[in-house]
Formats: sequence, C-alpha cells, structure tokens
Amino acid sequence: MSAQIAAEPARALRADHSGAASASSAVHYPFTAIVGQEEMKLCLLLNVIDPRIGGVMIMGHRGTGKSTAVRALADVLPMITRVKGDPFNRTPEEVARDALPIESAAERNGASPTPRQPRDSRLRTERIPVPVVDLPLGATEDRVCGTIDIEAALTQGVKRFEPGLLARANHGFLYIDEVNLLDDHLVDVLLDVAASGWNVVEREGISVRHPARFVLVGSGNPEEGELRPQLLDRFGLHARIVTITDVAQRMEIVRRRRAFDADPRAFIAAWQPQQRALRRRIVAAQKRLAEVEMPDDALMVAAELCMRLGVDGHRGELTLARAACALAAFEGRPRVTRDDVKRVAVPALRHRLRRDPLETTDAGERIERALMELQAQA
Repeated sequence: MSAQIAAEPARALRADHSGAASASSAVHYPFTAIVGQEEMKLCLLLNVIDPRIGGVMIMGHRGTGKSTAVRALADVLPMITRVKGDPFNRTPEEVARDALPIESAAERNGASPTPRQPRDSRLRTERIPVPVVDLPLGATEDRVCGTIDIEAALTQGVKRFEPGLLARANHGFLYIDEVNLLDDHLVDVLLDVAASGWNVVEREGISVRHPARFVLVGSGNPEEGELRPQLLDRFGLHARIVTITDVAQRMEIVRRRRAFDADPRAFIAAWQPQQRALRRRIVAAQKRLAEVEMPDDALMVAAELCMRLGVDGHRGELTLARAACALAAFEGRPRVTRDDVKRVAVPALRHRLRRDPLETTDAGERIERALMELQAQA
C-alpha cells in the first residue's frame, strides 16, 4: 500500500453525514495515495478494525501528512447503520435501550413533535459514512458536549437539547489537531467521556445522557509542548513520524500533490481501485477479528516485554494483544504470532514507559532493545 502528504484539501460536492450533498464538504486526498509514514497508517487502520485499541496519538514534524491521513481515512471506511435522522448515530438496539427520544430533523427545526415510537416498533434506519469529527482547539465546552437550544427556548418557550461534537462522533472518530495545545477543561471532559463511553450534560434544568463511543485521534508537534500524562495514557497507540529523507519518495510526494491540486476529481478517480480494495480488506478484517486466536506464546511475549520495560498497569498488555489480533485479522491470518506482537510493540508502548530525566535513549529504541534481548533468550 502506497502513501503521501497534502495541505488543505480542495472543496467540492460530497455527501455529508445525513446523506445530503454539501457544497461546503471537502474532497479529501486519497488515503492509499499517501507516500510513506507506514507506522501512522497502520495504527489508524488497526483502530478501524478494532476500536477497543483506544485511538492513536500522532506526533511529528509539521507538514508530514498527519491531518491529511486522518481526514483521508473517512473515504476508505465502511458505512455504518443508524436510526434515520438520529443525532446520536444510534443503532435501533441502542435506541430501544436508551432513555433519549428520537427527534426528527423537522422537529429540531421547530415543527410540532411527533409521538415517540414504541420501543418494540420497527425503526427506519439509514446507512451513513463513519463520522470523522474535528474538534477545534478554540471550541467551548457547550460546543463539544452540547447545550440548550437557545432559539427554541426564546421563540417557543421549550427546553431542547442541542447535541454537540461528542454526539456527532459517536460510532466514529474524534480528531484533535494540535492536541497538546488543548485547553485543560476540555482535556478533563474527554478523559471522563473516554473512560465511560457516555456524555452527561446538565444545563438549565435539562439532564441528558447519551452514548459517546468514538476512536480518539490526536496529532501534534512535540516541539510545541507535551501532552498531559492522563490524556496521553488514554491513547492506545502512539505513532511518531518524521520528515521523509528518501529523495525518490520526496519527488513522488510532490508529483502526486501537484496532480491532485491540478484536477482533484481525476486524481481521486485514478486511485478508486486501491481505495475500494482497502475498504474490502478492512471489512473482511472486521468480520475475521472475533475468530483470531491469541496463543500463549504470543501473550507471553507481550507480558514479558511490559515487565522488562517497567510499564505501569496492564493497559500495555491489553493494547498489545488487541493490536496484534487486529494486525493478524488485517493480514488474513487466524492466529497471532510472536512477530505480530513485536511489530506493534513500539507504537503500543512508547508512550507508556517511565520517564527518566537522565535517559538519553529514545523510547522506541528502548523497546527495540528489549525485544532483541527477549529474542536472544528465546
């Protein structure tokens, strides 16, 4: 699978999350056309296959394709099913379980509400693209979590909940560019929601609790500041990318970017076979994941590696096991091997190592060295 970097995407017509065409939606650079940065792309794909891995932190130099890769991911994701018009992207099973009513788009625009459907009635569903929601650095807590619809309160005298970005991201991806610059109060909100999978909003006499299960993806430049350890630990994988130094690859990056800028539609059409092939591979891996076995010898490598590196807690082993199973499923294999664990070890553990102010060795190098020592003892 090939790859590349891109700046701001061109604008054009594209289906939005409700299925309607939107002239303001972006045409994204194809994911399969990105040159290099294999670790970043693999981490993103593994989280698509198994969202329980816990998301991806992507740190690296400016202009290396971090935001381009995340936004391009949406076009290779399989569609999801939700109750038609539901602002929380819930499935019929979730609607039957939750206490939140189904509110149509017409009702949200001020029309008279319709009676709530009985729990045992058949709800109409629709297929939508997996939501990839950007969380801006300057967003307020109301914008992120949701708030009271002020217009409805003033014009109709009713208290109505206006869903926020967390509602839109349910069953999708929440992307935060420059996450290391995020305000502390939003970090606290994300920590609570990421831990529980639910967003609780209490405003002006209204109390709303809705599901908010999403894959958290953050990117940033390490030169601009460190991420709070509490939030960093919530990311399942940590991908580190650097500027490509191979001349041939750098030339190919420029060629592809120039072709995309000159004619985005033609460039995207040329890469559609690769995009469709990757989408089919992702769907097959998602179906295969539950059947992938994790033998004891592979699990032992994960446990011994975490012990040797002094990783606190057990999230390290769990992430290693989930990522290794997703990798095996992606490559069409029914069993995880020791090599699978070793291949995902660096991104799964690099942000979990204890920091020693006197240590000059890079975290990735420490993990590679520990892997070599384990292999020598085997």
